[in-house]
Amino acid sequence: MRIAVTYENGSVFQHFGHTSQFKLYDAEDGHIVKSELAATDGQGHGALAGFLKNLHVDALICGGIGGGARQALAAAGISLYGGVNGSADEAAAALAAGTLSYNPDVQCSHHGEGHGGHNCASGAHSCASQQGSCGGHAQELPVIKLGTQL
Repeated sequence: MRIAVTYENGSVFQHFGHTSQFKLYDAEDGHIVKSELAATDGQGHGALAGFLKNLHVDALICGGIGGGARQALAAAGISLYGGVNGSADEAAAALAAGTLSYNPDVQCSHHGEGHGGHNCASGAHSCASQQGSCGGHAQELPVIKLGTQL
């Protein structure tokens, strides 16, 4: 299985459509056997689904993601594991082992709004924790961190 993770400074980047790179992991028998970085070369949002498909990605781990990108990933046959934050390496290892906690309903739908002065990747705001608009006026959804006991 080939896993892609939105990536920045060792962590899961929190806004799929704005990620500048993915960390790619090849997994076999429940373990990561290889990893590498891939720059998006300025591609964003829905175009990233084709980028990932060309890299033979089977699964994507990310923080927040919009509806159009979700649809593009589904059309490309790429499984989505959203609402994840923390270490990219730990997230990929957990997915390979079948133990990744994620939010299947994660959404970030503020596209075209100029982001209202916030940064989706900042520690003070995570698109992965919002449903609807990321502007802080949406209903909060729980974000499950790696290692959290349910």
